[in-house]
Amino acid sequence: MNENLDIFSEIEFEKPVDKIIDQIRNLIISGQLKPGDKLPSERQLSARLGMGRTHVRDAIKRLEFYGILKTHPQSGTEVAGIGITALEGLISNILKIEKSDFASLVETRVILEIEAARLAAHNRTEDNIKAIGEALEKHHHVIKKDYAGVGEDFMFHLKIVEASQNQVIKSMLMIITPEIMENYKSMSVCNADSANSAYTQHKTIQQAIIEGNSEMAGAAMAEHLNNILEFSRTLR
Repeated sequence: MNENLDIFSEIEFEKPVDKIIDQIRNLIISGQLKPGDKLPSERQLSARLGMGRTHVRDAIKRLEFYGILKTHPQSGTEVAGIGITALEGLISNILKIEKSDFASLVETRVILEIEAARLAAHNRTEDNIKAIGEALEKHHHVIKKDYAGVGEDFMFHLKIVEASQNQVIKSMLMIITPEIMENYKSMSVCNADSANSAYTQHKTIQQAIIEGNSEMAGAAMAEHLNNILEFSRTLR
């Protein structure tokens, strides 16, 4: 083997979604897009960028997760009122963190979510309990139709994080979770069978939070996420 081969590295092709995110970033940083400015429709953006509407929709959803864009049902999508310096760093981190290995992302998610469940059992309000219950029922409704319900599953977890009353944990999870979900879909990690098992485990987590049992909530969350944690480590 040529000894110089090792000095070369594989070239990574940028994903269409990353390219869209990067262009929106540059428009905001340059001031061409300002807080409160509305984005064109998905159809218009798709035609202008030469990208499929699915890629445009995914980019917008990802930027919504991070609080960079806001979508209003009646008036469309607009740039959120985030400071330019913070925004520049946040979008740069989004694009960098997505190059992290799947196992590291999952390990970080598990650490944060176990603590979020413990805090939720201690800090939850009646409104939080109601929101967790509603998210759980929406997830159940979807999986009864034999769908994996990845989005509904995520919303259940998000409501628990919100119940923790810890905004730092929430912000960190909002950065890493969308990329984890993309991996779930591409690897077919979630299916109807696993969704039914997840629903049962969700019920246990919900009950521990309702009872205010922090140790039980953390243990139930750890058990719930153990399979995906072990699976992710096989990919290293």
